[in-house]
Amino acid sequence: MSAIDTAPETLAAESVKSPALLGPWALMWRQFRRHRIAYLSLYLVGFIYFVALFGEFLAPANYLESNTRAPFAPPQGIHLFTATEEGGGAFLLHARGLKMEIDREAMRRHFVEDPEKVIPLGFFVKGHAYKLLWLIPTDRHFFGPKDPAQTVYFFGADRLGRDILSRIIMGTRISMSIGLVGVAVSLIVGVSLGGLSGYYGGWVDNAIQRLIEFLRSIPTIPLWMGLAAAIPLDWPPLRTYFVVTLIVSMIGWTTLAREVRGKFLSLRHEDFVIAARLDGLKDWEVIRKHLVPSFASHIIASLTLAVPLMILAETSLSFLGIGLQPPIVSWGTLLKEAQNIRTIIEAPWLLIAPGSVIVVAVLALNFLGDGLRDAADPYAQ
Repeated sequence: MSAIDTAPETLAAESVKSPALLGPWALMWRQFRRHRIAYLSLYLVGFIYFVALFGEFLAPANYLESNTRAPFAPPQGIHLFTATEEGGGAFLLHARGLKMEIDREAMRRHFVEDPEKVIPLGFFVKGHAYKLLWLIPTDRHFFGPKDPAQTVYFFGADRLGRDILSRIIMGTRISMSIGLVGVAVSLIVGVSLGGLSGYYGGWVDNAIQRLIEFLRSIPTIPLWMGLAAAIPLDWPPLRTYFVVTLIVSMIGWTTLAREVRGKFLSLRHEDFVIAARLDGLKDWEVIRKHLVPSFASHIIASLTLAVPLMILAETSLSFLGIGLQPPIVSWGTLLKEAQNIRTIIEAPWLLIAPGSVIVVAVLALNFLGDGLRDAADPYAQ
């Protein structure tokens, strides 16, 4: 067989053996998976948003229902074995009930476990009615007491006897969604104004940069306090939620706008931008189709790092009493319950439980943002 006849087969074999060329997004994903902590944080963040989405199903109790017989009830543990009448032990997933005792020296009441009161626990149990995903009416809950009339406080109860675990789960929806909505607002405003500033330059650049400098020169806390004080007290919770989200986003877009401006200044005279202009594309099309996609990975990394800042800002505002207010439940409003020193001493779980959740969520988002930032340039050594 001649060399000419075998050439196509040789080329086909070499094409099969040669590695496929990866695009920029595939390279970014491959580099991101090498960052072990960021890769695990991706699943943790996904789990947190899963909890936010299916909060009613995962919450063991009604987060708004109070119990006057259980104010500041301590956390109840989960037990696997229970004593039988014959003196042995049997496997039973359960929690022990609480009974109130009075400390006559300190003149204070407290709760202790009652080993004689056994509360069986199970999965997919019946409880209070709700609408799954706001559409499907049901009364099934993932985990909780088998008897709907009984309540188990896995993370303890607050001063009104409300279940802290259920309130944390439902507060996840507000706190985590504020981060997403705030970042979306920052993305739209920051990319739009930063892109116009860097693409056109001149008086447009000067006007936008002076606006950014003015906003960044205002102290953050007084600005938030002034804007929050302007919210009418009779507004419905949903409207207050969106206004607080806009307040949190007031400063967040300025950093992204400056980053976009700097990138546009370096790219607007590149050959591919000049070629796009010569092809007759409008300025907005050049920005949308060529300039923004050229550093989209960097924008994604910056926005991921901005989400925990938005969450902390909402938590700080609510903790100071100038953010979301009850009956809205968020991680910040839960921490507000722990402002009293006496409350922290008597019921430390009011601070530890929501505080731990905030720390875990913020760390996971920061690790995820660091991994995306490192993977944004897959060609870097």
